[in-house]
Amino acid sequence: MRGEVDHCLALQRQEGHVWDSVKKAAFILGSGLLVFAAFRNTLTWHLQWFWGASGDFWQSHWEKVHSFFGGKEWALFLLGTLVIPTLVFWLFNALLTMVDLTGKPRAVARYKIQIGKNQPLDPSRLHQAVATVLVNQFCLSLPMVVLMYPVMQWRGSPCGPELPTFHWVLLELSVFGLLEELLFYYSHRLFHHPTLYTRIHKKHHEWTAPIGVIALYAHPIEHVFSNMLPSMVGPILLGSHVATTMLWFCLALLVSTISHCGYHLPFLPSPEFHDFHHLKFNQCYGVLGVLDRLHGTDTVFRQTKAYERHTLLLSLTPLSESIPNSPKEK
Repeated sequence: MRGEVDHCLALQRQEGHVWDSVKKAAFILGSGLLVFAAFRNTLTWHLQWFWGASGDFWQSHWEKVHSFFGGKEWALFLLGTLVIPTLVFWLFNALLTMVDLTGKPRAVARYKIQIGKNQPLDPSRLHQAVATVLVNQFCLSLPMVVLMYPVMQWRGSPCGPELPTFHWVLLELSVFGLLEELLFYYSHRLFHHPTLYTRIHKKHHEWTAPIGVIALYAHPIEHVFSNMLPSMVGPILLGSHVATTMLWFCLALLVSTISHCGYHLPFLPSPEFHDFHHLKFNQCYGVLGVLDRLHGTDTVFRQTKAYERHTLLLSLTPLSESIPNSPKEK
């Protein structure tokens, strides 16, 4: 009888974890998509006002871009899936790196999570990280995107003259986010197996206090299976338009950079979750945190002040000041 009661309690706890995971996924994806929709609508209004455009603003400008490339759709595909996301990654990281190296502007530096770590940043470590990231991008990301193009052609018309509807793009982004959470969590956790960690994943964890650029600082095998494939699978499965794929790759790189940047900045997604992973190694393996809640790999994290700070900062007061670490966490 006692065993049956314990079994029922265990099932209830498991169901509670699953329901918590579903609610967490719905909240994170829903909030992100609402913010993105509001940003898109505001941006559209301003651009239409600036250019005096009418009608479908994005479709009309896409047609101009499409006609400019003529029949060279492969070039348009590479521009959208590699060149533009790479430029977005390096432009954003250039701003973050300036703060890491100089500690200025102070208005940004004060939001540092692990205070005193990489302040200032060692230039030699930065050079090594940048070199590794560039090798990964040119020697691995480039060939993978080139190979992705014929697969996307087989799935449909990735560079067609007609853009997908905005509502379909939102649905695709939701699917991409869930697939990335699934694939990244399990591949990442696999790389924490002692054998694979020592030979492969330890390279990424050389940075216990991460900076933005190390989002792609990894062993080549990890870069392929944990950085690239989780982001590529969604567009391939759905046969997505290159415009949607470009948007997704840019968002994925920005979110990954923010997760590693080491600063909990106002009005940006919280990096506390992944920053804690770099600090403690065996917690917080995912992106959204959904599967961590389901598998209980965030239990230590949820007992810390970092978990209390893991929220969207809507004021200008750093959370390290309003919710400081307890003495035992310092």
